[in-house]
Amino acid sequence: MDFADTLNSRQAFLEPLECQAGITCLSLNRPQSKNAISTTLLKELIQSLDTAQFDKSIRVLILRSTTTGSFCAGADLIERRSMSQVQVARFLSDLRVALGKLETLPMPTIAAIDGPALGGGLELGLACDLRVAGRNVTKIGLPETALGIIPGAGGTQRATRLVGPARAKDLIFTARMLSATEALEWGLVDYISSPESDAFERAVQLASQISNNAPLALRAAKQAISRSEDLALEPGLDFERASYETLLSTQDRMEALVAFKEKRRPVFKGE
Repeated sequence: MDFADTLNSRQAFLEPLECQAGITCLSLNRPQSKNAISTTLLKELIQSLDTAQFDKSIRVLILRSTTTGSFCAGADLIERRSMSQVQVARFLSDLRVALGKLETLPMPTIAAIDGPALGGGLELGLACDLRVAGRNVTKIGLPETALGIIPGAGGTQRATRLVGPARAKDLIFTARMLSATEALEWGLVDYISSPESDAFERAVQLASQISNNAPLALRAAKQAISRSEDLALEPGLDFERASYETLLSTQDRMEALVAFKEKRRPVFKGE
């Protein structure tokens, strides 16, 4: 079995983008079930996130589906029916760990939503820094109350932080499905693709724009912004200042100053 076959047999894997150095895809690869989250997919997702955590060559990570017109349909309910209560509890614990790892990756992350993002699928997207939806996507939502449960992988918490309590309650109480345009209006997604492209293409454009900037600065900015929710203003400003000062002596900072003087684009190396 060659490398390509090995990747195709995995349900989640990392794949550097050949056309753009520094951008890596975290690909979901369970096309027969619209990337419903199985125990195997979840295990391989965690393995991929652990690898990405320490890979300094990754400047931007794009979470996407290998299948056109797909993203993630949530938990695998067929598999769930055969699981014991202990197995369900373990699955939910592992899913919480996975989304926590995704949310706290040091590099910027983008979800490319090219198909239904339902329940745990949308919760995956909410754990990314930015979300791009395909213009024709019609099913984005948290439908758990229609199934007798509530979102169990951060939906009540991350959606509320993103769109506010009223809209989060509306989304979850009604179990409504939003279109890409509606999700953009609600603030659940940040961009939608143009009519002639898809979410992945738009995500690559956005990732390229981000990856042109200094990698160490991007990581420091993400950390400072993420900490803002936990800190009062003054401690937050102290944290920002400390993060700022660590960058002043980096080679990338020196390169930026020289490039500005020479009126050229800086070449950042993450050093």
